[in-house]
Amino acid sequence: MQAARQLRCGHGTQVAPLLQQHGPCRIARAAQQQQQRLQQPQLQALRTASSRARVVRCRADAAAAAAPTPKLGAPLGPAYGEDGNMPDWHKGRRAGVILHPTSLPGPYGIGELGQEAFRFIDWLHSAGMQVWQVLPLVPPDQEFYSPYSGLDTNCGNPLLIDLESLITEGLLEESDRPAAMPDGDVQFAEVAAAKQPLLQKAAATLLTSPKFAGLRQLMAEFRAANSWIEDSALFDALRQREDLAGMPWWEWPDALRCRKDSALQEAHTQFKQHIDEFVAVQFLFDRQWRAVKVYANAKGVKIIGDMPIYVGGQSADVWANQHLFELNEETCAPDNVSGVPPDAFSATGQLWGSPLYRWQAHEAEGYKWWAHRMARALQLYDETRIDHFRAFAGYWSVEATEETAMNGSWCVGPGIGLFQALNAQLGAVPILAEDLGVITTDVVNLRQQIGAPGMVVLQFAWGGGTNNVHLPHMHYENSFCYPGTHDNETAVGWFADSANAQDKKYMKAYLGSDGSDIAWDFIRAAMASVSNTSVIMMQVGCRRSTFWASATACVLQVLFTPVLHK
Repeated sequence: MQAARQLRCGHGTQVAPLLQQHGPCRIARAAQQQQQRLQQPQLQALRTASSRARVVRCRADAAAAAAPTPKLGAPLGPAYGEDGNMPDWHKGRRAGVILHPTSLPGPYGIGELGQEAFRFIDWLHSAGMQVWQVLPLVPPDQEFYSPYSGLDTNCGNPLLIDLESLITEGLLEESDRPAAMPDGDVQFAEVAAAKQPLLQKAAATLLTSPKFAGLRQLMAEFRAANSWIEDSALFDALRQREDLAGMPWWEWPDALRCRKDSALQEAHTQFKQHIDEFVAVQFLFDRQWRAVKVYANAKGVKIIGDMPIYVGGQSADVWANQHLFELNEETCAPDNVSGVPPDAFSATGQLWGSPLYRWQAHEAEGYKWWAHRMARALQLYDETRIDHFRAFAGYWSVEATEETAMNGSWCVGPGIGLFQALNAQLGAVPILAEDLGVITTDVVNLRQQIGAPGMVVLQFAWGGGTNNVHLPHMHYENSFCYPGTHDNETAVGWFADSANAQDKKYMKAYLGSDGSDIAWDFIRAAMASVSNTSVIMMQVGCRRSTFWASATACVLQVLFTPVLHK
């Protein structure tokens, strides 16, 4: 209750005056300075069991070589039982919350990267949390607004940009503030209609006003350091061209579809203002998000991002790198697409429809496209969850003409070669392997080879016998434990609607529960798991003004005491 009262009363908003007075850059600098003051040696939470074993063996070998063998029965001395001679049992255990920024409170129909994001970080810190996990931050597709089928793997979602910060900085005027939107689910089309014109206005001001010459220089540096943004901006301009709107890029005129130099140069000239404004908007997103990340790190909170293994077909990524995808040589439309075969959850499988990678082409280029993609993720996150990790070992290939994923075939993925290339080009790449679904031995071996933590989900634990890896007694340290993920029902919904009678009986006997408070039962089990990281999905019934005062905030304050995962 204390945390809920503090949040209602404005606790955790010490960042608000700085945000209003100086904007996100001031926040970033202040947080960076604080981070430097607070830095202290920390054990790496993602050390694998094998690496720890190697350290132990090396220390044991060194100690055996350096120390003389003590004489049997000899005195051990007065310091023998003191603290300095005790083993270090700290395993880097930690806990956190999944909350996508769109679900933060905010008056304009969607969560933003402003004051409420900083308040959430303050609350995480006060509750002893060390992880904030988000879903992909990319611009979502325009049909279902899913971030797992985005328009660009490197760009940020402009709808997350905080309007209040733009007003404070003078990029927008007070009179530009839009009308407040009612609480409820995000209505993306309505939010976009209200915010996009304001973002374009802010971008135009940034590009032309003498007042922002210094900020323009920072934007120029951002543009120079991120060459991918040129194709992203041009693709965005072309897909909104009146005669091309709503049309997949492989149906564009040949010169644009095939990226003829003359056609691209002409388009660059024609859409120069749109391209510059696109870059400016992405710079504003990047600037605000990095301020949030720096502030989180200063508070001891790591940001875990999310990277779908595949990219949407209607994206700048595929259009600008056609040779790296399984596309038809004549039409450029996808030949083979992604999905998973039929399983216990779907009799026809899942047909995702994203074009598959032409892995031989990636290998021939030393996996440079993947290195660039991962480098961008390292800019935005401390660690990155890779969705559908299993496809790196073996992936399901379905012809694009199929209507379901039933008729497909397993194909060999890039395996360890990809990760060796990433390590050579980027150094250590901290990833979380989403290894759910049909997991074969080669997937487990690959994850263990690269030392990546996997995932265990309590909702999946109650069928398949006592060797089910999701059962708490089968959990392993180098993993993340979740009661459920963003793909699952809530624990309460699962128990009420989806769990069968046998699963319920087994779960209640195993957890010593009567089933009356299944959410708490799962949360306690996740926190008690041997997994090094426990992450709980934020479930709230109200998204904006009453968010912090909700019952969920009260419950999570009690739950997230730093006893088990500190």
